[in-house]
Amino acid sequence: MIMRRLLGPALAAVLLAAAVTGTALSGGLGAAAPSTQVGALASSAGCGKAPTLRSGTHTIQSGGKSRSFILRVPDGYDNTRPYRLIFGFHWRGGTMNDVSSGGTSGAAWSYYGMQEQSNNSAILVAPQGLGNGWANSGGEDVTFTDDMLRRIEADLCVDTALRFAMGFSYGGGMSYALACARATVFRAVVVYAGAQLSGCAGGSQPIAYFGMHGITDNVLNISQGRSLRDRFVANNGCTPQSPREPSQGSMTHITTTYSCRAGYPVQWAAFDNGHMPGPVDGTYTESGVRTWTKGEAWKFISQFQGGPGTTTTTTTTTTTTTTTTNPPGDGCKVTDTINAWNSGLTSEIVITNTGSAPISGWSLVFTLPGGQTITSGWNASYSPTSGQVTARNASYNGNIAPGGSVSIGFQANHTGNTGKPASFTLNGAACSVA
Repeated sequence: MIMRRLLGPALAAVLLAAAVTGTALSGGLGAAAPSTQVGALASSAGCGKAPTLRSGTHTIQSGGKSRSFILRVPDGYDNTRPYRLIFGFHWRGGTMNDVSSGGTSGAAWSYYGMQEQSNNSAILVAPQGLGNGWANSGGEDVTFTDDMLRRIEADLCVDTALRFAMGFSYGGGMSYALACARATVFRAVVVYAGAQLSGCAGGSQPIAYFGMHGITDNVLNISQGRSLRDRFVANNGCTPQSPREPSQGSMTHITTTYSCRAGYPVQWAAFDNGHMPGPVDGTYTESGVRTWTKGEAWKFISQFQGGPGTTTTTTTTTTTTTTTTNPPGDGCKVTDTINAWNSGLTSEIVITNTGSAPISGWSLVFTLPGGQTITSGWNASYSPTSGQVTARNASYNGNIAPGGSVSIGFQANHTGNTGKPASFTLNGAACSVA
């Protein structure tokens, strides 16, 4: 086995504690990422600094307690490059060392396989729970996560739009608690065989969500995993459905992608096996080397793009950099849909090419109303994060055929004004606004 299971009478105590946990959070990042964390390029304060943090075990003070985590800094770390940041939370009875080492499966399963899958493109963190669990009493484990974020991002270069959490069993419950309490801080969570074990303070805002669960799980019944999933099916504006699940004896898995609000996907993978994070199709054993879960988890995480970059081309013979000028379009239309809550909002923007010529490479310019600050975005890069903003195409959506459209969006904090930009220009040409 690659993991210890969440077993025995301790489970009842865990579930009871979870029912009364997470209603009060002290300190921490709060419900939204402060603008000082976002920066013009969604990069952390550690970008450009000579790092003092190294791969290995680190200890900090959080809530008056000594707390530890294992950090893995990518090989060839570049302090000018904002990296993804991935937290891997252990299961009940597990440890940060189990997550970091990969257990009996070794490096192939280290950080739930994310060390292998990310290939030095992510900073990885394995926190240690109190009593080898994540009871999150009074929100203390959420606060611990806030404190780890501050410590790491003050020293290392992190893309603050690309923070992720994942975990198995109790660690899945902790990842779910972060989805509830820190939906504007984390971009997405991956929950392996989880349940509401660490509370759910908040839980009303959207966040990308991927749940995986075994149909014969006799520790945390699959119905509990479905319940977690369905909260974010609702929050993310997804079309409700009863996704197909494999039959017992099939030794297979079925992954379903919901139809959701742009930027907030929900995926659900049910598999014919029990309480485990590393099932293997065609067998009832598990293996961190051969499991399909790590590939699907990385595919889900890596679909999200980070902070703004620049559209440049470099001539290697002269080592000079020139800026590519995008051709003006001869017609465009923009639809902007705002979804707002008490201190935040999302903007879903559809750009339509109403002209007769294709657009190859685009920049959309608009001015945010006062008090709005972008905290994360998808399908485009955004710079700066307030005032007059330029959204530039991603590598995969720069071409818009005549009559074609692309969908982009962002999440922002606001101070009361939840209005839309008054106008949009695409490659210098004014667009009609629907």
